[in-house]
Amino acid sequence: MTAVPVDLQAPRASFDRTLSPGRIGSLELPNRIVLAPMGTEMGTHEGLFTEREIAYYTARAAGGAGLVMTGISAVSQDFEHINPGLCRVDTDESIAGLTALAASIHAVGGLVSLQLTAGLGRNINVVDPNLAPISASDNPHFSQPDVTCRPLEIDEIALIVRRHGEAAARAAAAGIDAIDIHGHTGYLVDQFLSPVWNRREDQYGGSVENRCRFAVEILQAIKAAAPGLPVSFRLSVDHRFPGGRTADESRQIAVILQDAGLDLMIADDGSYEAMDYVFPPYYLGDACMVGAAATLKEVLDIPVMAVGNLTPENGEALLEAGQADFVGVGRGLIADPDMPRKLAEGRRGDVRPCIRCNSMCVGNAFFALPLGCAVNPQVGMELERAITPTDAPRHVVVVGAGPGGLEAARVAGLRGHTVDVYEKSDVLGGVLWPAATPEFKKELRAMVGWWERQIADLPVTVHLGHEITADSPELDAADAIVVATGSVPIVPASIPGIDGPTVVGVLDFHQGTPVGRRVVVAGGGLSGADAALELAQEGHEVTLVEMADEIARDMLLINRITLLRQLAEHGVTSLTGHAVSAVDAHGVRVSGPDGERTIEADTVVTAFGVRPAVALVEALAGRADVHAIGDCVKPAKVGEAINAGFTVALAL
Repeated sequence: MTAVPVDLQAPRASFDRTLSPGRIGSLELPNRIVLAPMGTEMGTHEGLFTEREIAYYTARAAGGAGLVMTGISAVSQDFEHINPGLCRVDTDESIAGLTALAASIHAVGGLVSLQLTAGLGRNINVVDPNLAPISASDNPHFSQPDVTCRPLEIDEIALIVRRHGEAAARAAAAGIDAIDIHGHTGYLVDQFLSPVWNRREDQYGGSVENRCRFAVEILQAIKAAAPGLPVSFRLSVDHRFPGGRTADESRQIAVILQDAGLDLMIADDGSYEAMDYVFPPYYLGDACMVGAAATLKEVLDIPVMAVGNLTPENGEALLEAGQADFVGVGRGLIADPDMPRKLAEGRRGDVRPCIRCNSMCVGNAFFALPLGCAVNPQVGMELERAITPTDAPRHVVVVGAGPGGLEAARVAGLRGHTVDVYEKSDVLGGVLWPAATPEFKKELRAMVGWWERQIADLPVTVHLGHEITADSPELDAADAIVVATGSVPIVPASIPGIDGPTVVGVLDFHQGTPVGRRVVVAGGGLSGADAALELAQEGHEVTLVEMADEIARDMLLINRITLLRQLAEHGVTSLTGHAVSAVDAHGVRVSGPDGERTIEADTVVTAFGVRPAVALVEALAGRADVHAIGDCVKPAKVGEAINAGFTVALAL
């Protein structure tokens, strides 16, 4: 793809281009920030919009997004059934919810686009034994390759096209401002566009023009049924798997759709075969798909929207360079719905970072759970979790300035409580600060700076280098105590030499303890795997030893795909099914299915996991108004600690 010859990371004093008006067809947008479509799983079992979902979208419109795009809405239940929680617009029963959505967003000065989907085809999540999956051709089902999809008949294609027109008419009647067609990531429309999945010999297969016919007819049906409504299309420019579509053909497709009347092209990469590009984790870094937008800008006259781990800085750079016309932000606007307004007010430092963990947004969707967020506990609960002033201010002591403790302090301070935070180390962030040293985790480290900025103007006092014990006098005047003391590393004392001079704890490594050229990382969970990747990126020769049969097996699948690929690309040797039996000056002795062996190493980094730091929790047992959160209860992910800190403080 076309290289981006601009500095995407350069600091910005202003975001004038991003905040300038933009036009999509007949629709004038107040700025160029668009909430990119993401499923919410907040609909009713029948697929209708709920008050909860409307509140979520409205918050993003109120925060200043130039256009709010919904997640997928099914136009048909004729050939496949959409998952519960996702939306449907296949009957007139949907009009009331659509009307309420449009009215709510318009009431705060926003604009809304409804994303329509023809269906998932070979990617349908669950195969219905009574309903054969459909596709362009007789393709194997993605997750159950022993199941063969049924090619759609000509009259069935015509029915789906007609259903798009009917759905668009309902949207227009409800006051929706624009329509988006889901044409990417290998869903049904994409299966028609791509020769890897389309082997038809009729008018819908063969040439690029024929393979585009289904998409063109959908576009024309929408235009006819909802005159004046701008229509966008999301196209995967590079599927990123062998045999998938690449940029050359995507350019041809884009021009055909433009000539058919398209108003906006949304450009990304990926497919279910390269799913990490569909939901790019932190390992892929900033602006990981901007080449897709730049590629299509070369051949299109209509505006193009870029997506994929975009920050305000690289979004502004792309717009200035003319490589995109709009900036699509999905998870970033989940993390901070007020990001556009904060940029307009010159408050870039107050924008809450998205840490790209995927854990409670994409991760929830994978388990059919409503959308959430690791760093913003109000997501999906905008109505229930409003932060309101307390009628009874209290003195709250928070012990531990990790993510859970800092979030508890922030929310308690916002409510009007007086808060003292005590942290035994000399920096904020707890374990989060040293663990976020790799470049691929810079957004996680940025969260610490964000909390520091947020509490600076609140009745919150931070005491660094101040350890609290059960008999500390600082607790005597507290009306409520939040214990967020975190965890301590596990170091198996039974391993000979584990306390030797060549052994370094994973947190000590992150904090700057020198390591040698050859490094063995003992423990292949998330902490150990990330450390191994960071070491390999720095040029070390790394072996990762893990007792289980998989590396980072508890990690979200999407993130793990990228992690494992990058570990392999950087030459990390992974020994699964092996246990560390001893450490000496020469290296590490491990035992596995084939017996014992020695791995020569200059340094051993231990990452055997953590256990809760329960001493203070146990010492305060029985005392009123003591609330333990995060790792000191049980080892938890960052998002779990943040959400626990929020809910505890909201209830004080």
